[in-house]
Order: sequence, then structure tokens, then C-alpha cells
Amino acid sequence: MARVFVYGTLKRGQPNYKYMIDTANGLAKFQGRGRTVEKYPLVIAGKYNIPYMLNIPGTGHQVAGEIYSVDKQMLQFLDEFEGCPEMYQRTLMSIEVVEWEGKGGTGEGRAAAEGSVECFVYSTTTYPPEWVGLPYHDSYDSSGKHGLSYVLRESR
Repeated sequence: MARVFVYGTLKRGQPNYKYMIDTANGLAKFQGRGRTVEKYPLVIAGKYNIPYMLNIPGTGHQVAGEIYSVDKQMLQFLDEFEGCPEMYQRTLMSIEVVEWEGKGGTGEGRAAAEGSVECFVYSTTTYPPEWVGLPYHDSYDSSGKHGLSYVLRESR
């Protein structure tokens, strides 16, 4: 099992969450909420208003999201879904745990709840330079006050 941090359309309540809970793609178990230890620019870009975390550590905000434990099959599905490595690159990042599921939990869970965990994150180094000038967000909601409606894959 591997840990993955999602910050965009794959979070609960977002348009692509259905893929996280579809066991045909593999297993994904919600572990908690977190945010990047370092600051990153989270932008909404392109003609489909897709959220992208630009891999520019130290710029932007601590980005909020969700931590999942996923099996090998789900990790492979997410690589394909995220267009890895062309569109996004999967890298390890330190994620500060904000809220851990099942507070009693295992020793590992208690330790994580008190600090940070290493998670795979889909961020990008392959973006048009003008994206650096877009507004930076600290969290993403497809129906947020930004007013940029996400275009579902099936509608593209």
C-alpha cells in the first residue's frame, strides 16, 4: 500500500471522486485530511479549468487535501488518470496531518496525527510559463468562489 495526497477533483464531494471509490480501479482508503508542509502554487488552468499544483516549492500556499492509502492497482490507475508523467508527475512530498481518521487507531496512525507523513502527490513541472501568473489557491472546490467550472472528461 502507498499513501497518496489528492487536492483537486479526486477529493470527496468533487467531480472525480467516483474513481477513488470504484473498486474496479483498485482500493483507496481515506486516511485523513492534510496540507502540504511546503507552500506550492495551486492554480486552475486550461480550457477545462483543471486544478494543477505547480511543482515550485516555497511559492504559493500550503495546499489542503486528503490522504488515502491505495493499493498497487489504484496507484497504476491514478498514474494513467493523471497523465503521468506527461501532464502530472508523481513525487513524494511531506504532508502535514490536519485530521486523522479514527483517532484511537494504530501506533502509526497516532504518530501521523501528531506530525507529517510522506505521500505521493501529482504535481506538474510541465506547464505553460503564464500559469505562474494565475491566482494561487490554498484549497480546491469545483464549485468554489473562483467561478471556474470544471469540465468533466465525458463533456470534453
